[in-house]
Amino acid sequence: MERLTKILLAAIFTFITVGMANAQCENWNDSAQKDEAENAHTIYRQALKGKDYALAFEHWQIAYGIAPSADGKRDYHFTDGAILFLEKFKTETDETKKAEYKKKGLSLIDDAIACYKSNGITRSKCNGEQACIDKRIGYLAGRKAYDMFYTYNTPYSQTLAALEMAVDKSGNDIEYIVFDPYAAIVVYEFEKGNMDKVKARGLYEKLNELANYNIENNAKLAEYYKQAKSAMNSKFKKIEDGIFDCDYFVAKLKPQYEADPDNKEIWKGIIAKLKKQNCPSSNSFLTEIESKYKSWAAATNASRQAEFEASNPALLAKKAYDSGDFTGAAAKYQEAINAEADPNKKATYLFSLASIQFRKLKKYSAARNTAREAAKNKPNWGRPFMLIGDMYGSSARSCGKSWDQRLAILAAMDKYRHAKSIDPSVAETANKRLAKYAKSMPIREDGFQRGVKEGTSVTVGCWIGESVKVRYQ
Repeated sequence: MERLTKILLAAIFTFITVGMANAQCENWNDSAQKDEAENAHTIYRQALKGKDYALAFEHWQIAYGIAPSADGKRDYHFTDGAILFLEKFKTETDETKKAEYKKKGLSLIDDAIACYKSNGITRSKCNGEQACIDKRIGYLAGRKAYDMFYTYNTPYSQTLAALEMAVDKSGNDIEYIVFDPYAAIVVYEFEKGNMDKVKARGLYEKLNELANYNIENNAKLAEYYKQAKSAMNSKFKKIEDGIFDCDYFVAKLKPQYEADPDNKEIWKGIIAKLKKQNCPSSNSFLTEIESKYKSWAAATNASRQAEFEASNPALLAKKAYDSGDFTGAAAKYQEAINAEADPNKKATYLFSLASIQFRKLKKYSAARNTAREAAKNKPNWGRPFMLIGDMYGSSARSCGKSWDQRLAILAAMDKYRHAKSIDPSVAETANKRLAKYAKSMPIREDGFQRGVKEGTSVTVGCWIGESVKVRYQ
């Protein structure tokens, strides 16, 4: 008994549902008001073409009220009604009325789809073929989604459902107008975490497949599909890093590389993108380009370095010095000096040359001349005089007997004193040198034996050849 009750209830529900569907799909064929419906149909269709929306709406209401599905073979009363409510929505300022127009306009498309599914509309062009009916349903769903996205500002979840129906039913016959809004919604839903990357990637691939099919096979509208595909993929570009793996980018970037295989900027871009997508270092495409780029970069850097060094002899001088080639270093510093116009830089190079001539090549006279030249180029710089003092001090033992050696020390001490008098930055070092050499100054008894009083000017022997005032320990 209970089972029988359930069957009866189900039957009643089905009867009511079918009855409601049939009511919304009624046509004028057997209607007592057929003439009135046809006349209203003709008037509103003409008014609609002329964009007289007020007149069109007045007569559409009559035609739709009598026969929603017209003659049962077309959906004009549904689609035209949707157009009329869309126009009302656009011009209305009252938000309550706008909401009503929006609801009615969208529901008319839903009703048309329902009539096709229940055979309430058979569509004369289809001759009963389901594929043809499905194509029309897909078309209606696509147009509905377009209005939902661009005019009605419908929640994306609802618009997405309409877009999915459009693609599912239309297949390769999908209109190009759905690509851009579909991509925009997928990107938004993915970025908000409402869609996983598997679904987003699947939709990307499906939509591109449909676009490519029409670009290749729809001669009449191929250009529109090209433009729609470009706009769609511009939007997808925002999330392609998040939804695709290494293989996708390899396939995408290979044609770019093959079209211009010697373009270094393309190499760099591809390497950066593939590494960002965590492509393994063993990936053959990545390995090939990295190898080419590294070889080119090494050769380019070597060439630039050689060019830089050729125009910067001071750098080569330092390299020669570090390698122990002091003669070569001196020659390169001389090149740098000859080419340098800035006196401060020139003074630095001169000082470095003087230091090599003195400490490494033992060319004391040349070193002193070079140091003096450095001092001329950079006034009040104490280091050249410190260096000359070191020359004098280190060569004192080769300046003859004890007396002459001690005079050489006085010459060195004079340089240290002069250095710190013009350059406080060397004062600490100069004082240490002076303290070190204080015990090597001339001895008073030696001076008395020679009849040389303190303060007397005498000439230092050997290579120094300078005059000093005698001072004793």
